[in-house]
Amino acid sequence: MDTMNDYSTTRAKESLRHLSSSPFLIRAVKQLTEDIPAINTELSETVLGEIPAFSESRNPEVLPDFANHSTQHTTEILRLLGGGMVGDFEFVRDYARKRAEQRFPLEAILHAYRCGHKVFSRWVRKAILTTEISAENTQQIVTDVADFAFEYTDAISTIAASTYVSQVRLLSDIAGDQRTELLSILLSGYDESDRRVTKILHDAGYLKQRQSFCVVLAQSVDPAEMLNLARARRMVDSIDSIFQKSSAHRLIDLHHNKVTIIFSDIRRTSGWTAPHTALAERISSELLMVGNAALIGVSNDVPSTSQIPNAYREASLALDLADLSQRVVQFSQIPAQRLLLHIAGEEFQRTLPTWAKPFFHADDVAGGTLVTTLRAYANANMNILKTAQNLSVHPNTIYSRLQKILDITSMDARRYYALTELLIIADCKMSPRGTRPNEAIARPDVTTT
Repeated sequence: MDTMNDYSTTRAKESLRHLSSSPFLIRAVKQLTEDIPAINTELSETVLGEIPAFSESRNPEVLPDFANHSTQHTTEILRLLGGGMVGDFEFVRDYARKRAEQRFPLEAILHAYRCGHKVFSRWVRKAILTTEISAENTQQIVTDVADFAFEYTDAISTIAASTYVSQVRLLSDIAGDQRTELLSILLSGYDESDRRVTKILHDAGYLKQRQSFCVVLAQSVDPAEMLNLARARRMVDSIDSIFQKSSAHRLIDLHHNKVTIIFSDIRRTSGWTAPHTALAERISSELLMVGNAALIGVSNDVPSTSQIPNAYREASLALDLADLSQRVVQFSQIPAQRLLLHIAGEEFQRTLPTWAKPFFHADDVAGGTLVTTLRAYANANMNILKTAQNLSVHPNTIYSRLQKILDITSMDARRYYALTELLIIADCKMSPRGTRPNEAIARPDVTTT
C-alpha cells in the first residue's frame, strides 16, 4: 500500500508540474480564494445529498469533522495551484484514522472525495474561463487542471483507503488480544484479589450486579474443519451475526478450536422485580438458526463470573452429546442417566456384565425391539397392557420379549432394579454422539413404537 501511495503522489506531482509554468493560473487561484465559502457550501450540500451515511450517522463528530476536512482540501488545492509543493497529506491520514476508529464506512469517505472532485473541477473551470486569455491557452489550462484534479483525488483516495484499512487491522488485533485475555480469565477462573484482573473485568462490564452468564460452545459436525482457520472464523462471524440485535452482551472468539461465547445479561432490574427468562433458554432458541453443519452445547445460567468455569464444563459436556438429531443441546435438558454414562465413558464400557454382548446381539437380530420394549415398559410405569397399547402389539408379545430378555440376561425386567440395570446397559450400546451404530436409539424419556 505504501508503494501505491508513493505512485499516486508522484502522479499528482507530475500533473501539477504542467500547471506551474502557466502565468494565467494565478488569476484563477485569486478568484477561487474569494469563492471558498461558496465552494464549501456546495460541497457540503452535494455530499449530504448523495451520501446518506453522513446525515444518518449518530456520531456528533462526523459532520463538523467533515466540514473541517473539506476546508483543509480547499486550502490545500489552492496552495498547490498557487505553486506549492505536494506534501505528505498527513491531514488525510489523520481523518482516515479517526473515521476508522469510529467505524464510519470507508466507502462513504471515498464517495465524498469523488463528490469533491466534481465540485472543485467545476469551480476551477469557471474561474479559468473568467480569466482573459486566448481560447487556445484556456483549453490547455482546463485540460491540465482536470488532470490535476483527477490525480489529486486519486492520491487522497489511495492514502485514505490505505490508512483506514491499516487502522482497522490494528484495532482488530488489539481487540483480538483483549478478547483472548478476557476469555482466558473468565474460562479458567481468577483470584479476586488480583486487582489487574478485577479492573479488566470491571472495564468490560462483567462485575455489574444482578447479571446472569451462560457459556456456548460450537463446532462443525466434522471437528477437523475447525482446524481450518478461515472456515472456523466464518462460523464465528455467522453465529455472531445472529445475535446482532440481541439484548444479551456476548464475548465471542475461537478457543481451543471451538467457537466459544460467553453471554451475559441483566438477571433482574432490581431486588424487588421478578427475574427475566433464563438466559440459556433464550440463547438456545436463537441458536437453532445456526446452519445444520454446526453442533452446539449450552450451559446452565450462572449468577457470577466466578462460576463461568463451571458453565464452560457444562457447555463442553452438552456439546459432546449434540448430534445431527439434536444439534443444540442444553445442559439442563440432558437426562441424568445419559450424562452419567457419558462421564463414565470407556471405563464403564470395560466393566459391562458378561451377558451384555449376547443381549446386544439378540436385540440387533430382533431389529431393536428388545430395547424398544424395555423403554416403552419403563415409560408406561411397568404396565404390560399400556406398553402393548403404546407399541400397538398384543400383550403376549410383550411377555414374550421380556421372557427372552430374562433367558439371555437372567434379569427379570418386571422387577424395578433389574429394569433399571437393563436400561443402563442398553444405553451403553449408544455411540459417543448418542446414536447406535446402525440405527437411531430413542432417548430414555421418549416412548418408541
